[in-house]
Amino acid sequence: MGIAGDIAIIVVAALLGGLIAQKLKQPLILGYILAGVVVGPYTGGITVSDVHNIEKLAEIGVALLLFALGLEFSFRELKPVRAIALFGTPIQIMLTTAYGFGIGRLLGWEWTPSLWFGALISLSSTMVILKTLENQGMFGTLSSRVMIGVLIVQDLAIVPMLIILPQLSAPQAGLTVLAFAALKAAVFLILMIFFGTRIIPRMMRFIASWNSRELFLVATASLGLGIGYGTYLFGLSFAFGAFVAGMLLSESDYGYQALSDIIPLRDVFSLLFFTSIGMLLDPHFLLAHLGMILFLVLVVMIGKALIFAILSRTFHYRNIIPLAMGLGLSQVGEFSFVLGRVGIGTNSISPEFYSLILTMTIVTMLLTPLFSGFTAPLYSMYVRWLKPVELQPINFPKTGLYDHLVIAGGGRVGKHIAAVLYRMAIPFVIVELISRRVDEIKAFGFPIIFGDASKEIILEAVEIKKAKLLLITTPITIVSQAIVSQARKLNPDIHIIARAEGLEQMQDLHDLDVAHVIQPEFEASLEFAHQALVHLNISPDQIQSVTDEVRNELYS
Repeated sequence: MGIAGDIAIIVVAALLGGLIAQKLKQPLILGYILAGVVVGPYTGGITVSDVHNIEKLAEIGVALLLFALGLEFSFRELKPVRAIALFGTPIQIMLTTAYGFGIGRLLGWEWTPSLWFGALISLSSTMVILKTLENQGMFGTLSSRVMIGVLIVQDLAIVPMLIILPQLSAPQAGLTVLAFAALKAAVFLILMIFFGTRIIPRMMRFIASWNSRELFLVATASLGLGIGYGTYLFGLSFAFGAFVAGMLLSESDYGYQALSDIIPLRDVFSLLFFTSIGMLLDPHFLLAHLGMILFLVLVVMIGKALIFAILSRTFHYRNIIPLAMGLGLSQVGEFSFVLGRVGIGTNSISPEFYSLILTMTIVTMLLTPLFSGFTAPLYSMYVRWLKPVELQPINFPKTGLYDHLVIAGGGRVGKHIAAVLYRMAIPFVIVELISRRVDEIKAFGFPIIFGDASKEIILEAVEIKKAKLLLITTPITIVSQAIVSQARKLNPDIHIIARAEGLEQMQDLHDLDVAHVIQPEFEASLEFAHQALVHLNISPDQIQSVTDEVRNELYS
Protein backbone atom coordinates (compact mmCIF):
# COMPACT_ATOMS: atom_id res chain seq x y z
CA MET A 1 0.00 0.00 0.00
CA GLY A 2 3.03 2.29 0.06
CA ILE A 3 2.94 5.31 2.34
CA ALA A 4 -0.70 4.67 3.40
CA GLY A 5 0.30 1.25 4.73
CA ASP A 6 3.35 2.76 6.45
CA ILE A 7 1.19 5.34 8.22
CA ALA A 8 -1.23 2.62 9.35
CA ILE A 9 1.65 0.57 10.77
CA ILE A 10 3.08 3.62 12.57
CA VAL A 11 -0.22 4.73 14.10
CA VAL A 12 -1.06 1.23 15.40
CA ALA A 13 2.48 0.71 16.74
CA ALA A 14 2.45 4.16 18.36
CA LEU A 15 -0.88 3.39 20.02
CA LEU A 16 0.53 0.19 21.53
CA GLY A 17 3.73 1.99 22.57
CA GLY A 18 1.71 4.81 24.08
CA LEU A 19 -0.46 2.39 26.05
CA ILE A 20 2.62 0.65 27.44
CA ALA A 21 4.21 4.01 28.35
CA GLN A 22 1.01 5.17 30.05
CA LYS A 23 0.79 1.91 32.00
CA LEU A 24 4.38 2.36 33.17
CA LYS A 25 3.70 6.05 33.99
CA GLN A 26 6.19 7.23 31.38
CA PRO A 27 5.76 10.10 28.86
CA LEU A 28 3.89 9.02 25.74
CA ILE A 29 6.71 10.21 23.48
CA LEU A 30 8.95 7.47 24.88
CA GLY A 31 6.33 4.93 23.83
CA TYR A 32 6.23 6.49 20.36
CA ILE A 33 10.02 6.36 20.04
CA LEU A 34 10.20 2.72 21.12
CA ALA A 35 7.36 1.93 18.68
CA GLY A 36 9.50 3.48 15.96
CA VAL A 37 12.39 1.21 16.95
CA VAL A 38 10.14 -1.85 16.63
CA VAL A 39 8.78 -0.97 13.15
CA GLY A 40 12.05 0.55 11.95
CA PRO A 41 14.41 -0.95 9.39
CA TYR A 42 16.88 -2.36 11.94
CA THR A 43 14.68 -4.78 13.90
CA GLY A 44 12.97 -7.00 11.31
CA GLY A 45 9.36 -8.16 11.57
CA ILE A 46 6.66 -5.69 10.48
CA THR A 47 8.67 -2.84 9.03
CA VAL A 48 7.90 0.49 7.41
CA SER A 49 8.81 0.29 3.74
CA ASP A 50 9.94 3.88 3.15
CA VAL A 51 11.44 5.66 6.15
CA HIS A 52 12.41 8.65 4.00
CA ASN A 53 8.80 9.51 3.14
CA ILE A 54 7.80 9.24 6.79
CA GLU A 55 10.63 11.63 7.68
CA LYS A 56 9.19 14.15 5.21
CA LEU A 57 5.78 13.91 6.87
CA ALA A 58 7.50 14.24 10.24
CA GLU A 59 8.77 17.68 9.19
CA ILE A 60 5.13 18.81 9.25
CA GLY A 61 4.97 17.52 12.81
CA VAL A 62 7.97 19.67 13.75
CA ALA A 63 6.38 22.73 12.15
CA LEU A 64 3.05 22.14 13.91
CA LEU A 65 4.89 21.55 17.20
CA LEU A 66 6.54 24.97 16.95
CA PHE A 67 3.36 26.57 15.61
CA ALA A 68 1.49 25.38 18.72
CA LEU A 69 4.38 26.56 20.90
CA GLY A 70 4.00 30.01 19.39
CA LEU A 71 0.24 29.93 20.04
CA GLU A 72 0.80 28.90 23.67
CA PHE A 73 3.61 31.34 24.39
CA SER A 74 2.82 34.09 26.85
CA PHE A 75 5.19 36.43 28.65
CA ARG A 76 2.71 36.43 31.55
CA GLU A 77 3.68 32.83 32.33
CA LEU A 78 7.26 33.95 32.92
CA LYS A 79 6.43 36.79 35.30
CA PRO A 80 6.64 34.93 38.66
CA VAL A 81 10.03 33.41 37.77
CA ARG A 82 11.12 35.93 35.14
CA ALA A 83 14.62 36.54 36.55
CA ILE A 84 15.88 32.96 36.34
CA ALA A 85 13.84 32.21 33.20
CA LEU A 86 14.81 35.25 31.10
CA PHE A 87 18.36 35.78 32.37
CA GLY A 88 19.35 32.47 33.93
CA THR A 89 18.29 30.24 31.03
CA PRO A 90 20.55 31.92 28.41
CA ILE A 91 23.42 31.61 30.89
CA GLN A 92 22.59 27.93 31.38
CA ILE A 93 22.47 27.32 27.62
CA MET A 94 25.86 28.98 27.12
CA LEU A 95 27.45 27.11 30.05
CA THR A 96 26.03 23.75 28.91
CA THR A 97 27.12 24.41 25.33
CA ALA A 98 30.64 25.21 26.53
CA TYR A 99 30.59 22.11 28.74
CA GLY A 100 29.51 19.91 25.81
CA PHE A 101 32.09 21.53 23.54
CA GLY A 102 34.77 20.68 26.10
CA ILE A 103 33.61 17.07 26.30
CA GLY A 104 33.72 16.79 22.51
CA ARG A 105 37.24 18.20 22.28
CA LEU A 106 38.46 15.89 25.07
CA LEU A 107 37.06 12.96 23.09
CA GLY A 108 39.02 14.10 20.04
CA TRP A 109 36.09 15.39 17.98
CA GLU A 110 36.48 18.26 15.53
CA TRP A 111 35.32 21.67 16.72
CA THR A 112 32.12 21.67 14.58
CA PRO A 113 30.58 18.43 15.96
CA SER A 114 31.81 19.43 19.44
CA LEU A 115 29.92 22.72 19.18
CA TRP A 116 26.80 20.96 17.88
CA PHE A 117 27.05 18.45 20.73
CA GLY A 118 27.15 21.28 23.27
CA ALA A 119 24.13 22.97 21.69
CA LEU A 120 22.17 19.72 21.46
CA ILE A 121 22.63 18.80 25.13
CA SER A 122 21.82 22.35 26.33
CA LEU A 123 18.08 21.79 25.86
CA SER A 124 15.87 19.79 28.25
CA SER A 125 12.62 17.97 27.51
CA THR A 126 9.42 19.95 28.10
CA MET A 127 7.20 16.95 27.37
CA VAL A 128 9.09 14.56 29.66
CA ILE A 129 9.25 17.07 32.54
CA LEU A 130 5.56 18.01 32.32
CA LYS A 131 4.54 14.34 32.39
CA THR A 132 6.95 13.59 35.24
CA LEU A 133 5.67 16.53 37.32
CA GLU A 134 2.09 15.40 36.68
CA ASN A 135 2.82 11.82 37.76
CA GLN A 136 4.61 13.01 40.92
CA GLY A 137 1.83 15.45 41.86
CA MET A 138 4.24 18.42 41.86
CA PHE A 139 2.25 20.88 39.73
CA GLY A 140 1.70 24.17 41.54
CA THR A 141 4.90 24.02 43.58
CA LEU A 142 7.57 26.68 43.28
CA SER A 143 9.96 24.04 41.90
CA SER A 144 7.57 23.21 39.06
CA ARG A 145 7.00 26.90 38.20
CA VAL A 146 10.75 27.56 38.02
CA MET A 147 11.35 24.52 35.82
CA ILE A 148 8.48 25.36 33.47
CA GLY A 149 9.72 28.96 33.15
CA VAL A 150 13.19 27.71 32.21
CA LEU A 151 11.75 25.21 29.73
CA ILE A 152 9.68 27.89 27.98
CA VAL A 153 12.76 30.02 27.34
CA GLN A 154 14.73 26.94 26.27
CA ASP A 155 12.01 26.13 23.73
CA LEU A 156 12.27 29.68 22.41
CA ALA A 157 16.06 29.36 22.15
CA ILE A 158 15.63 26.67 19.49
CA VAL A 159 14.59 29.40 17.05
CA PRO A 160 17.91 31.31 16.93
CA MET A 161 19.77 28.00 17.12
CA LEU A 162 18.01 26.82 13.96
CA ILE A 163 19.25 29.96 12.22
CA ILE A 164 22.79 30.28 13.56
CA LEU A 165 24.17 26.75 13.97
CA PRO A 166 23.89 25.64 10.31
CA GLN A 167 25.89 28.71 9.31
CA LEU A 168 28.76 27.69 11.58
CA SER A 169 29.41 24.67 9.37
CA ALA A 170 31.01 27.03 6.88
CA PRO A 171 33.61 28.86 9.01
CA GLN A 172 35.26 30.26 5.91
CA ALA A 173 32.23 32.51 5.47
CA GLY A 174 32.82 33.92 8.93
CA LEU A 175 30.63 36.67 10.30
CA THR A 176 29.34 37.60 6.85
CA VAL A 177 27.10 34.54 6.58
CA LEU A 178 25.84 34.96 10.13
CA ALA A 179 25.15 38.65 9.60
CA PHE A 180 23.29 37.90 6.36
CA ALA A 181 21.21 35.20 8.10
CA ALA A 182 20.39 37.61 10.93
CA LEU A 183 19.47 40.31 8.40
CA LYS A 184 17.16 37.94 6.56
CA ALA A 185 15.53 36.95 9.85
CA ALA A 186 15.06 40.61 10.80
CA VAL A 187 13.51 41.48 7.43
CA PHE A 188 11.25 38.47 7.64
CA LEU A 189 10.12 39.40 11.18
CA ILE A 190 9.35 42.97 10.13
CA LEU A 191 7.28 41.71 7.20
CA MET A 192 5.53 39.19 9.41
CA ILE A 193 4.72 41.76 12.11
CA PHE A 194 3.14 43.96 9.46
CA PHE A 195 1.32 41.00 7.94
CA GLY A 196 0.31 39.66 11.36
CA THR A 197 -1.11 42.91 12.69
CA ARG A 198 -2.85 44.06 9.50
CA ILE A 199 -3.74 41.03 7.39
CA ILE A 200 -4.06 37.96 9.65
CA PRO A 201 -6.73 39.38 12.02
CA ARG A 202 -8.91 40.51 9.10
CA MET A 203 -8.48 37.19 7.33
CA MET A 204 -9.36 35.17 10.45
CA ARG A 205 -12.32 37.43 11.22
CA PHE A 206 -13.66 36.91 7.69
CA ILE A 207 -13.23 33.11 7.93
CA ALA A 208 -14.77 32.98 11.41
CA SER A 209 -17.82 34.87 10.14
CA TRP A 210 -18.72 31.81 8.03
CA ASN A 211 -19.22 29.84 11.29
CA SER A 212 -17.53 26.78 9.82
CA ARG A 213 -15.35 24.92 12.32
CA GLU A 214 -13.80 22.87 9.53
CA LEU A 215 -12.88 25.93 7.46
CA PHE A 216 -11.39 27.64 10.53
CA LEU A 217 -9.20 24.58 11.21
CA VAL A 218 -8.01 24.48 7.59
CA ALA A 219 -7.24 28.21 7.73
CA THR A 220 -5.28 27.79 10.96
CA ALA A 221 -3.19 24.92 9.59
CA SER A 222 -2.66 26.75 6.28
CA LEU A 223 -1.45 29.81 8.14
CA GLY A 224 1.15 27.92 10.17
CA LEU A 225 2.41 25.68 7.38
CA GLY A 226 2.09 28.35 4.67
CA ILE A 227 4.16 30.92 6.55
CA GLY A 228 6.62 28.15 7.44
CA TYR A 229 7.03 27.34 3.76
CA GLY A 230 7.43 31.03 3.05
CA THR A 231 10.38 31.21 5.45
CA TYR A 232 11.86 28.18 3.73
CA LEU A 233 11.68 29.97 0.38
CA PHE A 234 13.17 33.00 2.13
CA GLY A 235 16.20 30.89 3.05
CA LEU A 236 15.29 30.41 6.71
CA SER A 237 13.99 27.48 8.73
CA PHE A 238 10.55 26.05 7.94
CA ALA A 239 9.97 25.48 11.67
CA PHE A 240 11.03 29.05 12.52
CA GLY A 241 8.32 30.46 10.26
CA ALA A 242 5.69 28.22 11.85
CA PHE A 243 6.69 29.46 15.30
CA VAL A 244 6.43 33.11 14.22
CA ALA A 245 3.01 32.42 12.69
CA GLY A 246 1.86 30.94 15.99
CA MET A 247 3.08 33.94 17.98
CA LEU A 248 1.32 36.37 15.65
CA LEU A 249 -1.93 34.43 15.74
CA SER A 250 -1.77 34.15 19.55
CA GLU A 251 -2.08 37.94 19.82
CA SER A 252 -5.35 37.96 17.87
CA ASP A 253 -8.83 37.28 19.19
CA TYR A 254 -8.74 33.84 17.63
CA GLY A 255 -5.56 32.49 19.27
CA TYR A 256 -7.21 30.23 21.84
CA GLN A 257 -9.62 28.71 19.34
CA ALA A 258 -6.77 28.17 16.87
CA LEU A 259 -4.75 26.42 19.57
CA SER A 260 -7.63 24.15 20.59
CA ASP A 261 -8.20 23.21 16.94
CA ILE A 262 -4.55 22.63 16.06
CA ILE A 263 -3.57 20.51 19.10
CA PRO A 264 -5.13 17.21 17.81
CA LEU A 265 -3.53 17.75 14.40
CA ARG A 266 -0.22 18.61 16.06
CA ASP A 267 -0.37 15.48 18.22
CA VAL A 268 -0.99 13.20 15.24
CA PHE A 269 1.89 14.62 13.20
CA SER A 270 4.12 14.77 16.29
CA LEU A 271 3.45 11.06 16.64
CA LEU A 272 4.94 10.61 13.18
CA PHE A 273 7.92 12.74 14.16
CA PHE A 274 8.78 10.85 17.35
CA THR A 275 8.13 7.50 15.70
CA SER A 276 10.47 8.47 12.86
CA ILE A 277 13.08 9.31 15.51
CA GLY A 278 12.74 5.77 16.84
CA MET A 279 13.18 4.38 13.34
CA LEU A 280 16.63 5.93 13.26
CA LEU A 281 17.64 4.16 16.46
CA ASP A 282 19.67 1.08 15.60
CA PRO A 283 19.80 -1.44 18.50
CA HIS A 284 22.97 -2.91 16.96
CA PHE A 285 24.52 0.58 17.08
CA LEU A 286 23.51 0.87 20.74
CA LEU A 287 25.21 -2.41 21.61
CA ALA A 288 28.29 -1.62 19.51
CA HIS A 289 28.77 1.77 21.19
CA LEU A 290 27.35 0.93 24.61
CA GLY A 291 30.40 2.13 26.52
CA MET A 292 30.52 5.52 24.78
CA ILE A 293 26.76 6.04 25.11
CA LEU A 294 26.75 5.23 28.83
CA PHE A 295 29.74 7.52 29.36
CA LEU A 296 28.00 10.40 27.56
CA VAL A 297 24.76 9.81 29.49
CA LEU A 298 26.69 9.91 32.76
CA VAL A 299 28.75 13.04 32.11
CA VAL A 300 25.88 14.93 30.46
CA MET A 301 23.33 14.26 33.20
CA ILE A 302 25.78 14.96 36.03
CA GLY A 303 27.11 18.11 34.34
CA LYS A 304 23.65 19.50 33.56
CA ALA A 305 22.42 18.68 37.06
CA LEU A 306 25.29 20.66 38.61
CA ILE A 307 24.79 23.60 36.23
CA PHE A 308 21.06 23.83 37.01
CA ALA A 309 21.59 23.41 40.76
CA ILE A 310 24.27 26.12 40.89
CA LEU A 311 22.21 28.41 38.67
CA SER A 312 19.14 28.15 40.90
CA ARG A 313 21.25 28.89 43.98
CA THR A 314 22.75 31.89 42.19
CA PHE A 315 19.24 33.25 41.65
CA HIS A 316 18.49 32.82 45.38
CA TYR A 317 16.37 29.66 45.24
CA ARG A 318 16.99 27.47 48.27
CA ASN A 319 15.78 24.32 50.02
CA ILE A 320 14.54 21.61 47.64
CA ILE A 321 14.51 23.71 44.44
CA PRO A 322 18.19 23.32 43.36
CA LEU A 323 17.93 19.55 43.84
CA ALA A 324 14.60 19.37 41.98
CA MET A 325 15.95 21.39 39.05
CA GLY A 326 19.19 19.45 38.87
CA LEU A 327 17.57 16.01 38.83
CA GLY A 328 14.55 17.09 36.79
CA LEU A 329 16.22 19.01 33.96
CA SER A 330 19.35 16.89 33.46
CA GLN A 331 18.04 15.04 30.40
CA VAL A 332 18.37 16.07 26.74
CA GLY A 333 15.13 17.29 25.14
CA GLU A 334 12.96 16.55 22.13
CA PHE A 335 13.88 19.80 20.39
CA SER A 336 17.43 18.46 20.19
CA PHE A 337 15.98 15.97 17.69
CA VAL A 338 14.67 18.89 15.65
CA LEU A 339 18.03 20.65 15.80
CA GLY A 340 19.91 17.46 15.01
CA ARG A 341 17.78 16.81 11.93
CA VAL A 342 18.68 20.28 10.69
CA GLY A 343 22.34 19.44 11.32
CA ILE A 344 22.05 16.31 9.16
CA GLY A 345 20.17 18.20 6.44
CA THR A 346 22.93 20.82 6.22
CA ASN A 347 25.74 18.22 6.46
CA SER A 348 26.91 19.87 9.68
CA ILE A 349 26.98 16.53 11.50
CA SER A 350 27.32 12.98 10.26
CA PRO A 351 24.56 10.35 10.45
CA GLU A 352 26.71 8.27 12.81
CA PHE A 353 27.22 11.26 15.12
CA TYR A 354 23.48 11.92 15.04
CA SER A 355 22.77 8.26 15.90
CA LEU A 356 25.10 8.57 18.88
CA ILE A 357 23.33 11.71 20.14
CA LEU A 358 19.91 10.25 19.39
CA THR A 359 20.59 7.09 21.39
CA MET A 360 22.07 9.04 24.29
CA THR A 361 19.07 11.41 24.35
CA ILE A 362 16.53 8.59 24.50
CA VAL A 363 18.40 6.98 27.40
CA THR A 364 18.46 10.29 29.35
CA MET A 365 14.70 10.66 28.78
CA LEU A 366 14.05 7.14 30.05
CA LEU A 367 16.09 7.85 33.20
CA THR A 368 14.41 11.18 34.02
CA PRO A 369 11.35 9.88 35.97
CA LEU A 370 13.68 7.66 38.02
CA PHE A 371 16.18 10.44 38.79
CA SER A 372 13.48 13.02 39.50
CA GLY A 373 11.83 10.59 41.91
CA PHE A 374 14.94 10.76 44.12
CA THR A 375 14.36 14.47 44.84
CA ALA A 376 12.23 14.18 47.98
CA PRO A 377 14.16 11.25 49.57
CA LEU A 378 17.55 12.91 48.96
CA TYR A 379 16.32 16.22 50.35
CA SER A 380 14.98 14.44 53.43
CA MET A 381 18.40 12.85 53.95
CA TYR A 382 20.05 16.25 53.55
CA VAL A 383 17.76 17.83 56.12
CA ARG A 384 18.23 14.92 58.54
CA TRP A 385 22.00 14.51 58.32
CA LEU A 386 23.57 17.70 57.03
CA LYS A 387 21.23 20.58 57.74
CA PRO A 388 20.85 21.46 61.40
CA VAL A 389 17.27 21.42 62.66
CA GLU A 390 16.13 24.97 63.36
CA LEU A 391 13.26 25.16 65.83
CA GLN A 392 11.85 28.68 65.82
CA PRO A 393 8.49 28.80 67.62
CA ILE A 394 6.97 32.15 66.64
CA ASN A 395 3.81 33.74 68.09
CA PHE A 396 3.05 30.60 70.15
CA PRO A 397 0.33 31.12 72.80
CA LYS A 398 1.71 31.49 76.33
CA THR A 399 -0.75 28.87 77.57
CA GLY A 400 0.73 26.30 75.20
CA LEU A 401 -0.95 24.18 72.53
CA TYR A 402 -3.89 21.86 73.26
CA ASP A 403 -6.87 20.69 71.16
CA HIS A 404 -5.44 22.73 68.31
CA LEU A 405 -5.06 22.30 64.54
CA VAL A 406 -1.71 21.74 62.86
CA ILE A 407 -1.38 23.18 59.33
CA ALA A 408 1.50 21.58 57.41
CA GLY A 409 2.37 24.13 54.74
CA GLY A 410 2.16 27.91 54.90
CA GLY A 411 1.61 28.65 51.21
CA ARG A 412 -1.48 30.33 49.78
CA VAL A 413 -3.83 27.57 50.91
CA GLY A 414 -2.33 27.38 54.39
CA LYS A 415 -2.50 31.15 54.89
CA HIS A 416 -6.17 31.29 53.87
CA ILE A 417 -7.03 28.49 56.30
CA ALA A 418 -5.10 30.24 59.06
CA ALA A 419 -6.94 33.52 58.43
CA VAL A 420 -10.32 31.83 58.90
CA LEU A 421 -9.24 30.00 62.06
CA TYR A 422 -7.67 33.17 63.49
CA ARG A 423 -10.91 35.09 62.91
CA MET A 424 -12.89 32.38 64.73
CA ALA A 425 -10.39 32.20 67.62
CA ILE A 426 -9.67 28.51 66.96
CA PRO A 427 -6.17 27.52 68.15
CA PHE A 428 -3.76 26.43 65.42
CA VAL A 429 -0.09 26.36 64.47
CA ILE A 430 1.56 26.39 61.02
CA VAL A 431 4.64 24.37 60.06
CA GLU A 432 6.62 25.84 57.15
CA LEU A 433 10.07 25.06 55.72
CA ILE A 434 10.52 28.03 53.34
CA SER A 435 11.99 30.96 55.26
CA ARG A 436 10.38 33.59 53.01
CA ARG A 437 6.93 32.25 53.83
CA VAL A 438 7.80 32.09 57.53
CA ASP A 439 8.54 35.83 57.48
CA GLU A 440 5.24 36.55 55.71
CA ILE A 441 3.19 34.49 58.16
CA LYS A 442 5.06 35.96 61.13
CA ALA A 443 3.93 39.44 60.01
CA PHE A 444 0.28 38.31 60.28
CA GLY A 445 0.80 37.29 63.89
CA PHE A 446 -0.04 33.63 63.25
CA PRO A 447 1.71 30.98 65.38
CA ILE A 448 4.30 29.23 63.22
CA ILE A 449 7.38 27.08 63.50
CA PHE A 450 10.15 26.81 60.92
CA GLY A 451 10.80 23.19 60.04
CA ASP A 452 9.93 20.06 58.05
CA ALA A 453 6.54 18.62 59.06
CA SER A 454 7.67 15.09 58.16
CA LYS A 455 10.25 15.14 60.98
CA GLU A 456 9.47 13.76 64.43
CA ILE A 457 11.15 16.58 66.34
CA ILE A 458 9.08 19.21 64.49
CA LEU A 459 5.78 17.40 65.06
CA GLU A 460 6.64 17.01 68.74
CA ALA A 461 7.36 20.75 68.92
CA VAL A 462 3.84 21.54 67.66
CA GLU A 463 2.36 19.07 70.16
CA ILE A 464 0.94 16.72 67.54
CA LYS A 465 -0.07 14.27 70.31
CA LYS A 466 -2.44 16.91 71.75
CA ALA A 467 -3.75 18.15 68.37
CA LYS A 468 -7.30 17.54 67.17
CA LEU A 469 -6.64 17.80 63.46
CA LEU A 470 -3.77 17.80 60.95
CA LEU A 471 -4.23 19.73 57.68
CA ILE A 472 -1.66 18.97 54.94
CA THR A 473 -1.77 21.65 52.25
CA THR A 474 1.22 20.68 50.09
CA PRO A 475 0.37 19.40 46.56
CA ILE A 476 3.40 17.06 46.53
CA THR A 477 2.02 13.59 47.25
CA ILE A 478 5.29 12.02 48.37
CA VAL A 479 5.76 14.80 50.95
CA SER A 480 2.18 14.37 52.19
CA GLN A 481 2.76 10.62 52.56
CA ALA A 482 5.88 11.22 54.66
CA ILE A 483 4.01 13.67 56.95
CA VAL A 484 1.09 11.25 57.37
CA SER A 485 3.40 8.35 58.26
CA GLN A 486 5.29 10.34 60.89
CA ALA A 487 2.13 11.88 62.38
CA ARG A 488 0.50 8.44 62.70
CA LYS A 489 3.50 7.18 64.69
CA LEU A 490 3.14 9.98 67.22
CA ASN A 491 -0.67 10.19 67.28
CA PRO A 492 -2.37 7.15 65.70
CA ASP A 493 -5.86 8.56 66.27
CA ILE A 494 -5.36 12.02 64.78
CA HIS A 495 -7.83 13.08 62.08
CA ILE A 496 -5.99 14.09 58.86
CA ILE A 497 -7.18 16.17 55.90
CA ALA A 498 -4.83 16.38 52.90
CA ARG A 499 -4.66 17.88 49.43
CA ALA A 500 -4.16 16.04 46.14
CA GLU A 501 -3.76 17.16 42.54
CA GLY A 502 -5.42 14.17 40.87
CA LEU A 503 -7.41 10.99 41.36
CA GLU A 504 -4.33 8.78 41.53
CA GLN A 505 -2.82 10.92 44.30
CA MET A 506 -6.16 10.88 46.13
CA GLN A 507 -6.15 7.09 46.14
CA ASP A 508 -2.55 6.96 47.43
CA LEU A 509 -3.49 9.15 50.40
CA HIS A 510 -6.71 7.26 51.10
CA ASP A 511 -4.63 4.07 51.26
CA LEU A 512 -2.76 5.70 54.18
CA ASP A 513 -6.07 6.15 56.03
CA VAL A 514 -6.28 9.90 55.46
CA ALA A 515 -9.80 10.85 56.53
CA HIS A 516 -10.51 13.33 53.76
CA VAL A 517 -8.58 14.27 50.61
CA ILE A 518 -9.41 17.53 48.86
CA GLN A 519 -8.94 18.06 45.13
CA PRO A 520 -8.73 21.87 44.60
CA GLU A 521 -9.74 21.98 40.93
CA PHE A 522 -12.80 19.83 41.64
CA GLU A 523 -13.87 22.06 44.54
CA ALA A 524 -13.43 25.14 42.32
CA SER A 525 -15.62 23.57 39.64
CA LEU A 526 -18.34 22.88 42.22
CA GLU A 527 -18.25 26.51 43.32
CA PHE A 528 -18.58 27.62 39.68
CA ALA A 529 -21.59 25.32 39.30
CA HIS A 530 -23.04 26.58 42.60
CA GLN A 531 -22.83 30.22 41.52
CA ALA A 532 -24.32 29.40 38.10
CA LEU A 533 -27.28 27.64 39.71
CA VAL A 534 -27.82 30.55 42.10
CA HIS A 535 -27.91 32.88 39.10
CA LEU A 536 -30.55 30.61 37.51
CA ASN A 537 -32.73 30.97 40.64
CA ILE A 538 -32.47 27.31 41.61
CA SER A 539 -33.50 26.78 45.23
CA PRO A 540 -30.62 26.61 47.78
CA ASP A 541 -31.79 23.20 49.04
CA GLN A 542 -31.73 21.73 45.53
CA ILE A 543 -28.29 23.24 44.84
CA GLN A 544 -26.93 21.79 48.09
CA SER A 545 -28.41 18.37 47.31
CA VAL A 546 -26.90 18.22 43.82
CA THR A 547 -23.43 19.46 44.83
CA ASP A 548 -23.34 17.08 47.80
CA GLU A 549 -24.25 14.19 45.51
CA VAL A 550 -21.51 15.07 42.99
CA ARG A 551 -18.96 15.54 45.78
CA ASN A 552 -19.83 12.23 47.38
CA GLU A 553 -19.50 10.42 44.03
CA LEU A 554 -15.89 11.64 43.67
CA TYR A 555 -14.76 11.25 47.26
CA SER A 556 -16.42 7.88 47.77
